[in-house]
Amino acid sequence: MNIREVDVSIIEDKISELFVKANQILPESTCKAIRCSRCSERNDLARNVLSIMEENIEAARELDIPICQDTGMAVVFLEIGQDVHFVGGELNEAINRGVERAYVDGKLRLSVVGDPLYERINTENNAPAIVNIDIVPGDRVKITALPKGFGSENMSAIRMFNPSATEQNIIDFVVETVKKAGANPCPPVTLGIGIGGTFEKSALLAKKALSRELDDVNPDEKYAKLEERILSELNKLDIGPQGFGGDTTALSVKIEKFPTHIAGLPVAVNVCCHVHRHASAIL
Repeated sequence: MNIREVDVSIIEDKISELFVKANQILPESTCKAIRCSRCSERNDLARNVLSIMEENIEAARELDIPICQDTGMAVVFLEIGQDVHFVGGELNEAINRGVERAYVDGKLRLSVVGDPLYERINTENNAPAIVNIDIVPGDRVKITALPKGFGSENMSAIRMFNPSATEQNIIDFVVETVKKAGANPCPPVTLGIGIGGTFEKSALLAKKALSRELDDVNPDEKYAKLEERILSELNKLDIGPQGFGGDTTALSVKIEKFPTHIAGLPVAVNVCCHVHRHASAIL
């Protein structure tokens, strides 16, 4: 077996690059979804709001500035090949140095406080990051940077269903979550939904679902149809872009699933605003 050595300085550099990129340039699939929604939107005001969103996205790209003033808490997904050995330092420290460089040197807003309840003093570097690691076959490292703003994060929800819950029960829960959120998460939203696992696993699945492209198709036909059905129900709510009403309350719904215990059915909904930000690289 050949072990590939990867210097953590490379990880640091790429983390820094990806968080700046994610905050300034939306994935093409998201831009396309907003564009298509504008073309099909029947509400004049909603169509105008979507047009302004497109202008804002393009201005950020041209001027190298953030798309949104909330440049998010840094969430990192790492898929690490089991044949990789990191050298040159400690991996988590390198990740957080990369986040600090992106947010301080890249002049992104610093939004992280050290103590969540009492002192709430800004860390002044937007670190530490939320780091999620999967060990996979091979000798490559995939990095996904997902800056998560909290206007939408605060609207997320989790419910521990009984195993007798039906598909309709889950749809009703998701629709209820978005209806309750209203204009707060800066719609049209994208939803990441995690089904299965344990309490914390379902939430992680929901977050990971937000790293998918909006134009991909769930490989499981049953869940692909469920995504479409939920999206259709959400767009009947008439919340619309920025809460002004219209056909476009949601851009996309993405579901990730995992086996669960016979006694439970956890479901988590992670809400993302219309600025569906993420960027990836493979080393």
